[in-house]
Amino acid sequence: MKRRRPLKRRAALAAAAVGAAAPLLRHRLRLPKPVTSVLAWQAPVALAVAIPRSRARDAALYALQMWAYVAHYEMPNDDPDALMRRVHVNYPIAVDRVIGLGEIPSVRLQRALGRPGRVTKFDTAMSLAHWLWFFFPHTTMVYVLLRHRDKFGRSAALVAGTFDAGLVFYWTLPTAPPWWARRESEHARLRRIMVEAGPEFWGERWEPLYDSLGGNPFAAMPSLHFATSVTAARVLATTGRVAGTLGWVYAATLGFALVYLGEHYVIDLIGGAALFESVRRGAPRVTPVSRRLTRTIQRLQERAGTA
Repeated sequence: MKRRRPLKRRAALAAAAVGAAAPLLRHRLRLPKPVTSVLAWQAPVALAVAIPRSRARDAALYALQMWAYVAHYEMPNDDPDALMRRVHVNYPIAVDRVIGLGEIPSVRLQRALGRPGRVTKFDTAMSLAHWLWFFFPHTTMVYVLLRHRDKFGRSAALVAGTFDAGLVFYWTLPTAPPWWARRESEHARLRRIMVEAGPEFWGERWEPLYDSLGGNPFAAMPSLHFATSVTAARVLATTGRVAGTLGWVYAATLGFALVYLGEHYVIDLIGGAALFESVRRGAPRVTPVSRRLTRTIQRLQERAGTA
């Protein structure tokens, strides 16, 4: 049995490597989506079996989970024409008009706080708040891993679960954001301020940076920007008052910025908050499944000699 342990560890490590490579190579190899999904989602489990637990391994498991999320976030846009035929445009406009008392809140905010034709310092500050989101949930997990490792497992499951739950809506209910739908009535007056501020702030680096952030233009409802920032704020609140306060201040700032910049409707933010709350409340129901999976992984670790 002991002689087979190195072989099992190598096999598990190979499975993790294949799973990590699948999203990157799926177009070149023409992998069917179900095959890519199986390979990508098994990668964290395989790595858990292949390597003894450490902070580095915990970080790698989280990274593989997020890598699988990115692949599935982009998959609906593999066929842009088919996605376009399914996209919903009008329902968030109708709801936000009710919320804005006849006019969508993004237009109201831009008229009150913006300066048409030029980018202000306020515009840049709000854009920066938006750009920081790409780091906020993940730096939160780094902080928890380094300073509160005992909370990392549950926190990582909550953050990753919020990301993954959003995929269900992006696959089944593709919805256009305000900046895409601005050709509609008052949307003709809506600015996409982040794109206006980008070249002034980033210079020649803006175009390649902006192109790298694409993948699925119709992943607006619910807002995972807001959902995951609220999740991260909730996680930070469990580590201390100061960290929690900073997290909630950022989440609130981001929510305002997303509406002002024309990136999301208010209803998208409400949907994001509801998504987080559903994941948080649903966590106890999946705990038995999680425990069974943990026990299975532990048995595999024992056989591979990595327990």
